[in-house]
Parts: sequence; structure tokens; C-alpha cells
Amino acid sequence: MNLLTAAHVLISVVGILSGFVVVSGLIGNKPRPGCTALFLASTAATSVTGFLFPFHRFMPSHAVGIVSLVVLAVAIYARSARGLAGAWRRTYVVTAVAALYLNVFVLVAQAFQKVPALRAVAPTQSEPPFAAAQAVVLVVFIALGAAAAVRFRGPAGDRGAPGAG
Repeated sequence: MNLLTAAHVLISVVGILSGFVVVSGLIGNKPRPGCTALFLASTAATSVTGFLFPFHRFMPSHAVGIVSLVVLAVAIYARSARGLAGAWRRTYVVTAVAALYLNVFVLVAQAFQKVPALRAVAPTQSEPPFAAAQAVVLVVFIALGAAAAVRFRGPAGDRGAPGAG
């Protein structure tokens, strides 16, 4: 179990860090294909490895994992199969940012479970400090997503040709 936990955490960190690089690239209209592939793969692997932990009932983390995998499937389809053409470019941006948000949402929840100071102020994660932290994260990601959706136009000179991005 310790190996699975370590691998899951490492994959999650890679997904989050590469995701921020990808989102900054979208906002700057500088696609980063290698980092994007790393982000999509590691974020999918994060969700998949989350289901490998033993459990006896369906938990909120499972719902987040399922939603994340669906969102990632749409992002990958928009990028790979549809080549970011037309509305698929914005669909990709929204779903990529949403996938990163879900990872960060779980990171915040885990921090409130594992960091003693945070656990002390929100032991059940239903207290105002937890809600406030998650609200701030949501607002930040709405702003990032809006900026990326408006600013990302695809590779230089491209307006959504198949294979772009």
C-alpha cells in the first residue's frame, strides 16, 4: 500500500505541475505539446490509481475520479480526434482546465485531511475554512479557464486545423 500511495502522490504532483504549465501556455497562446501529453496522461493515471486503493463503499473521491476521467476523455478527443477545430478548441481548454481543477480540489481536500494545522480548523471538511479554501480554488480556476478560453487560439497562424495543438 505504501508503494501505491507514493506512486499515486507522485503521479498527482506531476499532473498538477504539468497542468499549470499547460494552462499558462494556453493563456499565453503557446501550446506545449510534450507537457500537454504528460499532463493528460498523468492526470488520467491519477484518477485510475485512485481506484486501486481498497474501499468498501462508494466515496466522494470515486465520484471525482469518474468525473475527471470523463472530462479528460473529452479533452483528449477534442485535441486528438477533432484537432482543436472550431468549437473543439474551446471545449479542449475548458475540459483541460477542469481536469486540473479537479486535481487541485482533491489536493486541497487531502491537505485538510493530512496537515495537522488544517485538520484542526476543519476536521470534518464541512467547516467554513475548508469551504473558503475550496471557494478560492474554484474562483481562481474560473478566472484561469476564462482567460485561457479567450486567449488560446492554437499554434501560430492556426485557427483550428485538424492536428493542431
